[in-house]
Amino acid sequence: MAFHRRTTLRALAGASLMALGAALAPAVQAQAFPSKTLKFVVPFGPGSGTDTSARYFARKLQDLTGQSVVVENKPGANGFIAVKQVLSAPADGYTVFIGSNSTLAVNAALFKELPYDPVKDFAPLTMMMRSPAMLATAPQAPFADLKGLVSYAKAHPGKVNFGAGSAGYQLMGELLNDSAGVQTVHVPFKGAGETMTALAAGTVDYAFAEVTAVQELAKGGRVKVLAVAADKRVATSPDVPTASEAGLPGFEAYTWVGAMVSSKTPAAETAKLAELFTTISKMDETRAFYERLGATPMTGGPAQMHEFQKNEIALWKRIVTQAKVPLQ
Repeated sequence: MAFHRRTTLRALAGASLMALGAALAPAVQAQAFPSKTLKFVVPFGPGSGTDTSARYFARKLQDLTGQSVVVENKPGANGFIAVKQVLSAPADGYTVFIGSNSTLAVNAALFKELPYDPVKDFAPLTMMMRSPAMLATAPQAPFADLKGLVSYAKAHPGKVNFGAGSAGYQLMGELLNDSAGVQTVHVPFKGAGETMTALAAGTVDYAFAEVTAVQELAKGGRVKVLAVAADKRVATSPDVPTASEAGLPGFEAYTWVGAMVSSKTPAAETAKLAELFTTISKMDETRAFYERLGATPMTGGPAQMHEFQKNEIALWKRIVTQAKVPLQ
């Protein structure tokens, strides 16, 4: 009888340990995340503000986790290519979408139908940065300042064009048309790099782009910055006036970058990534990094980013209506 009791107790103990192990397995797995290489997918080419943010956060995330982080640029098709890659990948937290105001808000206002839902298809991690747009032109352009651009465009309706590397910059151009009472033509490009190259070559008359894409070219004399669309001047370009100072009162336009994963990603992995990204965004080093680029870090976790994104979508829908932008 004693032998049988010992055997039964061993069996019960073994079964209990197995059950406990099975119960603890998901928790152990979540604690170990990430345990392999992560991928950041960027909807724009190298050199854009989104790409710059992705590469900075990739380095910091690698430092925090000890895991490699690969940044993959998938420009084109208004960000649809990058979005499709992220949403088609396994929803395990190892593929992160580094999106912008264009892909995560503006597209919802500009397109009749999207192949994705920027709110329902993604789970927000954190906001990363905000940067004012700069209005630049080629040095050989027939206008020297913002007032001159507006006057020239009024004298040549439909003859002046502007380059835009994303839907967001397209709307900034349309907002300028509406605010200044001019009619200019939108010329699309795949990203900030292509836009600035075309601008420097004189292929387009002017363009909006983020500070990081403009200021080095401006220092080299390849483009001329007419104004920054912000409420105050940018520390890295103190000689550039705000749009209000340059003759267009109240004109402001910002780009922003945020991180998301597929909404199908398990809650534990999403929460861990959100914690890591938020930690990076609050670092003093991160603030200093962005200030050197003429931008500012944006802090706040998933809930704050979700609310921010909804407000941005509502804002751009209002601008589309006001500027009477045809839906695509």
